[in-house]
Amino acid sequence: MRKFLNDPRATVREMLEGLADCSPGLALLAEEGVILRAGLPAFAERREVAVISGGGAGHEPAHAGYVGPGLLHAAVAGDVFTSPPVDAVLAAVRAVAGPPGALLIVKNYTGDRLNFGLAAELARAEGIPCEVAVVADDVALAGTVEPARRRGIAGTVLVHKVAGAAAAAGLSLDAVAAEVRAAAAALGSMGVALGACTVPAAGKPGFNLPEGEMELGLGIHGEAGVARVPLAPARDIAATLLDRITAEMALPGGTPVALLVNGLGGTPPMELALMTREALSGLRARGVPVARAWCGTLLSALEMPGCSFSLMAVDEARLARLDAPASAPAWPGGGSIPEARATVAAAEAPPHPWTGAADPAIRAAVLAVASALEGAEARLTALDAATGDGDLGLSLARGAAALRALPEGAFADAPTALSAMAGTLRRAIAGSSGPFYATALLRAARALPARPAPADWASALEAAADAITELGGAQPGDRTMLDALRPAATAFRAALPGGGAAALSAGARAAAEGAAATASMRPRLGRASYLGERALGHTDAGAAAIAAWMAALEEAVSSR
Repeated sequence: MRKFLNDPRATVREMLEGLADCSPGLALLAEEGVILRAGLPAFAERREVAVISGGGAGHEPAHAGYVGPGLLHAAVAGDVFTSPPVDAVLAAVRAVAGPPGALLIVKNYTGDRLNFGLAAELARAEGIPCEVAVVADDVALAGTVEPARRRGIAGTVLVHKVAGAAAAAGLSLDAVAAEVRAAAAALGSMGVALGACTVPAAGKPGFNLPEGEMELGLGIHGEAGVARVPLAPARDIAATLLDRITAEMALPGGTPVALLVNGLGGTPPMELALMTREALSGLRARGVPVARAWCGTLLSALEMPGCSFSLMAVDEARLARLDAPASAPAWPGGGSIPEARATVAAAEAPPHPWTGAADPAIRAAVLAVASALEGAEARLTALDAATGDGDLGLSLARGAAALRALPEGAFADAPTALSAMAGTLRRAIAGSSGPFYATALLRAARALPARPAPADWASALEAAADAITELGGAQPGDRTMLDALRPAATAFRAALPGGGAAALSAGARAAAEGAAATASMRPRLGRASYLGERALGHTDAGAAAIAAWMAALEEAVSSR
């Protein structure tokens, strides 16, 4: 078991202390596992109906995360997945309730019902009006147990919101309790898990789940579900949950709902957002209007990977409770959603001027580069795999295919060709190489006249190297593509007195020598830098690619 713990027996108290330490609106009740609102009216007569919830720890951010104005007045935490003791619940009632009394919201588990129920009875004996509202929203047990015996799960968060808003509106205890019980009755939830969680005191997962399977219809205490089924695509999982929930709720046609997509602790936001997409799409396809929706980890089961859907039927009055102002550390707020997903059309790129005939020499040179990159694919893949992620060979081969597909007009003159190459390589080459090549080619294109002389090509090579330095921050000696390109540009200019062909030949030799030298360089940038000295002895793949196409250009020019 790997968890951030001190003493497992002290975990809950230390967790509550950490929450109170970073939440100015919360206070921790001395000697009890109770979080309550800080700054409640000192005169109990001025207090509204107190709303109290809780249960075993391990469901964070519930329940303490929902203590605040417009939500709970106090939350009581027991040991992990264990109902809090009666005395802790009673202490919470005494701490936050005034003459209007208190409402205890209880999820439908035997321990919670017994301990909260007895605490309510003791409070009444002390003269504190007290009511209990039970949440039993888990439809997974339909046909197995009667509705009154179903578990309470994530939909309880929405019940907290209704209760807190009703209390803040100044309603009496009986009226708040009536609204809350009606909201709980209008609620249906169901969950699915892709793995187990580990209770700190147990030290091992609660169950073993083979690869390719999932638990359907589980509670929130690390237990297995009502059925173990094959893992399915997200859309199919969402459809199963929605079918079960809507069938059990038997909503009249057109009844709007509030939707809660809840993570069980180990599900990343990416997957929860995807499941929310499927839930909204599925509900709309079923003709169920969604008035409000929330997505996030709002009531967890420690680190369990999984999620649940909760639907609450709403009318204008209940919607007003969900919309009422509220502030608590974990309350996500809002809930308003658009009627349909907003999409904005991407601005179209300006039309390219690629018309007319190609310059044969330019086209031949570009095709020679494409052939060199295709021929070097296997070697570049091997070099990149030794110190990176191994995708450079394939990426540059895709780039070569894109160069071959350019229309004739793209080769009309040198600046046009380099600009066209920049655009197509930007889209075709994955990873960092695409932006580097595109930026270098664009900068080089701006350095060239329509009919460049050898000195203009020298300036273009230098401009390309400068662009890569500015974009990525690399310098010669950092073991990157620049260790081949910069020497090539320097050698090209130095050899200009001998003519363009001689300059290109010198540049190609310098690129090859620079690429070879990278094998003895300690990498300072890119993925290879993570390997440190382990990269020594391997030529940098990006530099090798520069050397390959420089050699192809030399051969294409010399053969004319």
